[in-house]
Amino acid sequence: MPMAEQQFQPASDHLSLGEAFFNRVEAADFPETRLRYANRDWAARIGLDGMPDERWLGHFGRFEPFEGSLPQPLALKYHGHQFQHYNPDLGDGRGFLFAQMREPGTGKLLDFGTKGSGQTPYSRFGDGRLTLKGGVREVLATTRLEALGVNTSKTFALIETGESLHRNDEPSPTRSSVMTRLSHGHVRIGSFQRPYFLQEPEHLRQLLRYACQTYAPVIYDVAYGAENGQGDATAAPLFLRWVSANCAETVADWFAAGFVHGVLNTDNINITGESFDYGPYRFLPRLDPNFTAAYFDHSGLYAFGRQPEAVFWNLQQLAGTLVELTE
Repeated sequence: MPMAEQQFQPASDHLSLGEAFFNRVEAADFPETRLRYANRDWAARIGLDGMPDERWLGHFGRFEPFEGSLPQPLALKYHGHQFQHYNPDLGDGRGFLFAQMREPGTGKLLDFGTKGSGQTPYSRFGDGRLTLKGGVREVLATTRLEALGVNTSKTFALIETGESLHRNDEPSPTRSSVMTRLSHGHVRIGSFQRPYFLQEPEHLRQLLRYACQTYAPVIYDVAYGAENGQGDATAAPLFLRWVSANCAETVADWFAAGFVHGVLNTDNINITGESFDYGPYRFLPRLDPNFTAAYFDHSGLYAFGRQPEAVFWNLQQLAGTLVELTE
């Protein structure tokens, strides 16, 4: 099917999980919206080609909903290990799930997720904003990684929002922006850690079934659809193997690309293996296994050469949440 004939197919699958997994929130009301980047190639692929700038600003600057998709943004709930220290106070603190759709041709679920869209119940002491510099860096990261064949989210829109932000790690005041990424889901390892930590086994089972049905339907059919399937006990080890394979492929591609993610916390590891959320990333200036991207990574925990070790440790945490479902 030619790109021009692709039809936009809105979806709202995440709502089926219920409010144990998200909070309904409102986007910030920005003083201005100026379109700085529009990913028109991916817009054409998903049936939004030819969209005028005013509609880009309406959907991705003012977050007017797409008809048939989520009626209101959802701040997702999750926990996670940050530099291998557990933090139960996480969640979408300056972003939300804005809309979902089906990828033309494959039918796979796609998410529009934001960064810098305002405060949520998980913002803690943050302002919920994104600097324009941070948004431009994400455009550069995703564009280069996609060109190098890495499984990455795509920066879909970047809009300057007319506010002055103060940050300790760049000259301030600095310009503000809001970014929208296009990705195959936002279910993280940390999404599983939350119901496990809260001792909510039914929510953990629900999330496993949703993740299999939505992202790994072959596993879902074997575990829940076949006559000899044993439900969660069958799904959990197969799902762990699937997530591990996805992540292993991505880490290998990072190595080939000379890429250092910088912050490989469990809330930054997508079950699909899709690389996302680019903060203090770097591309290697020279081959150095000890090279780190984050200035605050004093121990080199997430250094270039330690990325396989870091992701493996994260997968062990996922395994720990799933083990009780196999009993």
